[in-house]
Amino acid sequence: MLAGPGTNRDPDAALALVRAGADAEIARVDELIARPARLAEVDLVVIAGGFSYGDALGAGRMLALDITHATGAGPNGADIGERLGDALRTFVARGGPVIGICNGFQVLTRAGLLPGSLGHNESGRFDCRWVTLIKAPDTRCVWTAGAGNLIDCPIAHGEGRYVHLDPAALDHGGQVALRYRANPNGSVDDIAGVCDETGLVLGLMPHPENHAVVRQHPRARHDPSTAERLGLGLFTAGVAHVS
Repeated sequence: MLAGPGTNRDPDAALALVRAGADAEIARVDELIARPARLAEVDLVVIAGGFSYGDALGAGRMLALDITHATGAGPNGADIGERLGDALRTFVARGGPVIGICNGFQVLTRAGLLPGSLGHNESGRFDCRWVTLIKAPDTRCVWTAGAGNLIDCPIAHGEGRYVHLDPAALDHGGQVALRYRANPNGSVDDIAGVCDETGLVLGLMPHPENHAVVRQHPRARHDPSTAERLGLGLFTAGVAHVS
């Protein structure tokens, strides 16, 4: 679990991982910058949501810079941030799955690990509400394999509008993972989550870690069908992939 200053959903994501059958450990970005080889000791990576660095200079920008261009040099003279970025790319190259949620999605796009970018919500306002996601039928994403076709979870973002010049090409390549049933932010082609060309790296704006337990849904007591739309399925799929 990768978290930065201001990240606040890392305990929630850790709980989801534990419920999915994993052993979860939260690592701060400065710890990984100091020892990027730690990525070789784990099976999957979650870049948790929240407001890293208070979204200063743009949502996810500072944490993405930590990953790719942190200042300073290691013992061999290599830039420490670039070494962390290289370690993350090596992790994916050896088959390690990565998921970035909300601020983590913004980090992955800014770091160049996922296509497209995130812009301000079409409404121009921060939006916090529950949404329903639809799994793209032809996606290659490993994080949605075996997950339900519908997922209920909350959003909490001001810069969640997904932007891409050719969403049809993404769809054709199986990189669209999730769509909104009712688009809350103006994302192109209703896209809520995308993966890289390998299917190992997933970024999504909604928070599936906040529907890892049935009672977290605001209508759970009155609508038993909400139990069939848990966000936990994404974490279960990720853990199953490495198992």
